Formats: sequence, structure tokens, C-alpha cells
Amino acid sequence: MHVTVPTDHDIYLFHEGSLFQSYRMLGAHLESVGKETGVRFSVWAPQAKQVAVAGNFNNWDASGHLMNKIDNSDIWTLFIPNVKEGELYKYEITTLHGQTILKSDPYAFYSEVRPKTASIVYNLWNYEWADQKWRNKKKRSNVYAEPMLIYEVHLGTWKTREDGKLYTYRELADELIDYVIEMGYTHIELMPLMEHPFDRSWGYQITGYFSVTSRFGTPGDLMHFIDRCHQKGIGVIMDWVPAHFCKDAHGLGKFDGTPVFEPTDPFKAERINWGTYNFDYSKPEVVSFLISNAMFWFDVFHIDGLRVDAVSQMIFHHHDNHSHTGHSEYENKDAVLFIKKMNKAIFETFPDALMIAEESTDYPLVSAPVHDGGLGFNFKWNMGWMNDMLRYMELPTENRKHHHNLLTFSFFYAFSENYILPFSHDEVVHGKKSLLNKMPGDYWQKFANLRLLYGYFMSHPGKKLLFMGGEFGQFDEWKDLTELDWLLLDFEMHKTMHKYVQALNTFYKDTRSLWRLDHDPAGFEWIDPHNHNQSVITFMRKGKRKGDYEIIVCNFSTEVYYDYRIGVPSYGKYIELFNSDRKDFGGSGQLNEGDLHAMPREYHNMPYSLMIKIPPLAVSVISKKTKSTVERRAKYA
Repeated sequence: MHVTVPTDHDIYLFHEGSLFQSYRMLGAHLESVGKETGVRFSVWAPQAKQVAVAGNFNNWDASGHLMNKIDNSDIWTLFIPNVKEGELYKYEITTLHGQTILKSDPYAFYSEVRPKTASIVYNLWNYEWADQKWRNKKKRSNVYAEPMLIYEVHLGTWKTREDGKLYTYRELADELIDYVIEMGYTHIELMPLMEHPFDRSWGYQITGYFSVTSRFGTPGDLMHFIDRCHQKGIGVIMDWVPAHFCKDAHGLGKFDGTPVFEPTDPFKAERINWGTYNFDYSKPEVVSFLISNAMFWFDVFHIDGLRVDAVSQMIFHHHDNHSHTGHSEYENKDAVLFIKKMNKAIFETFPDALMIAEESTDYPLVSAPVHDGGLGFNFKWNMGWMNDMLRYMELPTENRKHHHNLLTFSFFYAFSENYILPFSHDEVVHGKKSLLNKMPGDYWQKFANLRLLYGYFMSHPGKKLLFMGGEFGQFDEWKDLTELDWLLLDFEMHKTMHKYVQALNTFYKDTRSLWRLDHDPAGFEWIDPHNHNQSVITFMRKGKRKGDYEIIVCNFSTEVYYDYRIGVPSYGKYIELFNSDRKDFGGSGQLNEGDLHAMPREYHNMPYSLMIKIPPLAVSVISKKTKSTVERRAKYA
């Protein structure tokens, strides 16, 4: 049963900051009172002098639908009979100064398509889900010890119709999901899908936190999309933005004529760099609102995870205005308490949830449980690794030997958090250039460098995320008004890059050592991190079973190295499992095609060694020769 009438207990919890399903109480809910059916409207407006409901059902004349303020509460409520699903409405609020303002419902489940701004009555509770098999599988899974390949997508520009119009959630369910499966990804990460007025904010400046954006269809259509993902074995992560909200007149800003969701102090309220308002985490009702919103997407839409945007901006005052990496004097203690409370609540209700922090400082224990002193997320984006790697890869190849530490520094902290390695939309916009166009050298070298970067990305400890377009080497940076440059797949090098990423994704999922101990130092061992003169690094990724390991050799120079000796841990025959320099990947074809024989000669602090050929700007993966590895090599040959 879905509670809609605000009860004394619910109101108490809401004002305490502990009502974690406040969307069942506030907002517009279809219900029956006696023999009458209609809608109960409830809204939090603490400083309002009067609140009424205006809609198309009363010709936008709210005078006959004044709301009642519940005793000892700041919540206003009204049941209006004969209002049906699909009706448009807003709250007409009279401020303390007598001004009348019209506001969209903060708890609206659906809204008009921008630029219109009215809320829409919608019944969320009648969708019949068919994803129980997926949900049962998640309960049996250990996400830390499984492969995770995330494809980050902006639905408005992944693909569009020929006339430029947007695909719907249902159309994307027919096309995007199959593409993601074909490419070998395990999860889709959707950029914010809460209602937002401006396309070019990409969903990060929100007016309707509980309202699925109507650009692509109805809430039921999005449920269908997520349901189809689950039925086909794909997890769904959604970007979530609890740091700030936009100032548009119909939104949350100065909701009742006074600061409600934002701090009263204008200096604390303003997020000047973004032109938005900050949330006030010291207000219990704001905490109830935000935790309920996080809960809402798991509960009602069955999403598998939230990527929580701008955590650094939440936990540090004036983060954008300082170059600090994380100093206690800047810490927003209310935000930290909110984050811990949120994560604790989410994992108590949804223990298999993914709560992923986009956090860019050295704040400790971001992905540690709250009971161990952490913030309570279970994953964190590794922004340091991403920044170091892109800085390194953009260097002319002849200069890389002077910056070798950028390749190796991440291993000093690689296991301090449960990391996801992100190559996200943020790295390919605002003049930063696409990943391919960041690469130095001539045309061939750009593609070789990108294949190498992806190979190192896949073999480095941590789960993986790649923004759409990166899989085929989008040459231009992301254009947020038009679809990806799919026509590039008609060109050979982009077609082979596409094939390479597909093969690399499949190889990663098939290779247990690349993910089984992702967050455990036992899953990684250096063979040689020191060869800066030749810009070569060699290391092992190890699984849980003895003998389950692969040797990764990355050559960041343009030279081919013949008869290159590397240390190995055991005697016997080895084979090259994977090589990014294959000709059908666009490479030069410098492969190790036969058996590689280890000899009892110590090298690189290993008891044995073998001689290999190292291709230019490429990654090679070497493994012990067994029936299984021979079969696996044939799969990628």
C-alpha cells in the first residue's frame, strides 16, 4: 500500500530528516476519499502565507482550491476530487510579502516538455516489472570481484532521428541496449534524467528531482527501458546531482519566496561558477528530500546505481575557488553527515546498490563503509589516474621518458579506494578535444596511442567507464546538440578502432585476472616499472587462484623492441593472448605468434625470463600456455 495522506509520524520524520520515502507523502497522488476519486496534493512551504493548487482542471484559477496547513507543520495539503492522471498543475504560493508566485511541484513525477513548466499528475505504481531474475542475480553477486564496463550515454546526442528529433526511451530500448550488448559493456550510465529546463546543461541543473525528463517520453517509458536492460543483463546507473540546483523561476529556488532548499545566507547559497544554488544540508527537510530522491530511483525505477556528481563541491566550502586538495577548515560538516546518512540508508534498503562518488580530492575513505569511518560510497571515480594518464598521453612520445612517473604514480594509491577509472564526457568537451584528438603524432600514431591507452585502461586495477563515441574514435569533441559522428564508421581506421574496443571489452570480461582482485593489492605485481628510457612498463594482474595471472607489457614509444627480456614467475611455455598492434585493429602487425619459452635466468626479480617482441605504441598480454589460453587466443585472433 502506498501511503499518501501525511500522517503525524511521517511529518515528524520528515522534519527530523529521517523520512526516506517522502515521495509517498508529498506531491500529487491519485487516491479515493470515501466514494470520490481524485488527487491529494501535499507540499512543504515553510514560510508561505497561503498555498493553492492551480491547474487545467480549474482553468488555472486557484481561488477555489486553497490548501490547508497541517497543524504543527510546514506542510500544506488538499484533496481535489475528479482530478485525473494527466492533469497539469502548479502551486500558487502567496509569500510573506504578499507576492503571488507559481511553482512546479518539487515532488512531481512528470512534467511538461520544455520550455513548458507545469507538473503533470502521473501514477507511478501500475508498471508491471519483468526483471526479477536480474534482481535475484544481483543478490548473489559480488560486484567488487566481477567485471564492470560502463558505457556513459547522453541520450539526447547518442543518436537522433533524421529530422533531428530525439529518440524516445522506448526507441532507445530497441536500439541502444542491443548496441551496448554487442560492444560488450556490462552497464549503461545515463547522464541526469531528472527534469531540467536547458538542454545544454546536460541534465545537471535540475528543476524536477522526482520527475523523469519528458524529452524522451513518460516515466513508464523509462521503466520499460530499464526493465529491458535488466532482462538483457545490463545494469543501469544514473547520474545524480545533490550538490546544487538551477535558479529558474518555476523550480526549487526561493520556493515560497524565501530560501527553502538553499541556505539563507546568500554567500553560502550561491554556486557562482555554475550560476546555481547549493542545497542546505543543515535543514532536516532538505536531507529528507534528497535521501528520498536517491531512494526513489532504486525503489520506483529499479536502477542499479547512482553516480553522485560533484561530491568534492559538497564536502568542501568554496571548493571551486581554492586549489586545495582537501583541508579540514573548508569541510562542510553538514554535507558530510548528509552523505553518510544517505549511504547508510541506501545500503540498509538496497544492499546491492552501486553508490559511486565523483570526488576529485584526497579526502580519505570515500568508498569505505560509514561504520568504518568512511563516507559510505562503495566506489569512487579515480580522477587522479585519469588526469595523469591524459597528461602523459598528450606528451610527444619523445618526451614521455621525462614524465614516466605519471604512468606509475597511481599504484601508490590504487587500492586505497574501490576505484572506477573514468574517461567521461567531462574530458571531451569545452575545448579539451576528443580522446583521439588528444593523442600526439600522425594519423596512424593517434589511433595507435588510443588503442594503447585503452589497453592500459583495461589492465590497470579498477572498474572501467568510457563515454559514448570513444569506442570508435570520435575525432571531434562531443557536440552536445547533435548526434555522435556515426558516419566515421565508414572510414577504415574508425571501423577498426570500433572492432578493437569490442574485442578488448570481450577480452577483459573473459580474463579473470583483470578484475577478480581489482581492489586488493594481491591482484597486482610490478615486473618492471623503471624503464623510462624506452617508455615501457611491465606488470602482472593476478586472480585468486594460484597460477591465474597475465603479464601486461605497455610500450609508450614509437619503437619496435626485438628480443626484449622480461622476468616471469614460472618456467614453461607462454603465448601472447592479446596484442593491440594487430593489423585488423589498425596496427602494424608486430605480433608474438609462436610459443614463448621461459628460461631459468633471473630477471626483474623473477626466477625466470623470456624474450619477446614489443610492438610500437601498443599493449601486449602474455599468459602461460594452456589449452584454455590457446582457445582464448583463437577467439581474438
